[in-house]
Amino acid sequence: MTIEVDDKKENIVDVLSKKATIWIGTPTSIFVHTLLFIGIFALGLIGYSLDQILLILTTAVSLEAIYLAIFIQMTVNKHTESLENVEDDIEEIQEDIDELEQDVDDLEEDSDLIQRDVEELSGDLDAKDTSKTTDALQHIQKNMAVLTKSLAEIQKDIDSLKAGK
Repeated sequence: MTIEVDDKKENIVDVLSKKATIWIGTPTSIFVHTLLFIGIFALGLIGYSLDQILLILTTAVSLEAIYLAIFIQMTVNKHTESLENVEDDIEEIQEDIDELEQDVDDLEEDSDLIQRDVEELSGDLDAKDTSKTTDALQHIQKNMAVLTKSLAEIQKDIDSLKAGK
């Protein structure tokens, strides 16, 4: 028989063993065990001999110890399985981190290449700009010379007009 717990199908024995393992670690469990041990010793009041009581007590305690050992082992197994899952998750995360580090390294290399390209382009532009700037300055100087000559001629005309007045 199976039951569905947290979207998982589990065997009824698994469910009961989990509940028993959880219950054994509670104050209620201590109280119930105390009552059971008192009840076993109270058997002497209804006619059982001390040997019979001790035999019943020893048998009960031994059986309980066996079941507790089984419950403990089941818990250890579940924790081991859980730890293995965590280890798998950690390995996957580490792989993802390694991939991200590789991507970052690749991006750094790409960034360095882009930076070098920008520096080269900048150098090329500086060289072109210098050549263009020199050409532009020469053109401006020529125009300035023409303008200066024209202004000088205009100034002469103005002076002669003033003198002819």
